[in-house]
Amino acid sequence: MNYTQLSQTIQDYAETDEQLFVDNIPNFVQFAEERIYNAVQIPAIRKNQIGNFTAGDHYLALPDDYLASFSLAVIDADGNYEYLLDKDVNFIRQSYPTANDQGVPRYYAQFKPYTYLIGPTPDDSYQVELHYYYYPESIVTAGTSWLGDNFETALVYGALREAVIFQKGEQDMVAYYEQKYQESLALLKDLGDGKDRRSAYRDGQLRMPIPGPVR
Repeated sequence: MNYTQLSQTIQDYAETDEQLFVDNIPNFVQFAEERIYNAVQIPAIRKNQIGNFTAGDHYLALPDDYLASFSLAVIDADGNYEYLLDKDVNFIRQSYPTANDQGVPRYYAQFKPYTYLIGPTPDDSYQVELHYYYYPESIVTAGTSWLGDNFETALVYGALREAVIFQKGEQDMVAYYEQKYQESLALLKDLGDGKDRRSAYRDGQLRMPIPGPVR
């Protein structure tokens, strides 16, 4: 489902093409996207970036679209990954009091919105890989998205909940669309937080328990 189809579906469900309502459909959709992206760890919210530490600088600048970290790793000359441990700023400050405490980085801490404090201070321009969480471009501006292509029900019902609130609809309608949204979200969580993190070789295939005969 692309954005044009999504917008029309919202109007059809709401049974209105009133201009003020139509003008606010992008808001309904973006509010729904934000809720979904904060509820389920789907592949679409993950991103990797490779860069370099600066020797003698115990800060690492983060990408503009950064929201949270999945992992941070130093990559050595042989391509081996050494993952840094996430710590508090206080821990790093106490363990490495000055920028002159240098070595291969072992720890990182969120120092301010787009900056990590690194400990110890890098003594070389080591290659570093950041695996992080971000908001993908909205289907509103991109025209298509992973959600629209793969799980439009969560997007539709999430947006319709926002639309009913905008229309000052009855509470039972708000509750109805919230329920439909939660049902869709549960299926999405089964995919994003379940199936995407399983290996049939290691975990076996998913099986539904079947009740035995009544005795």
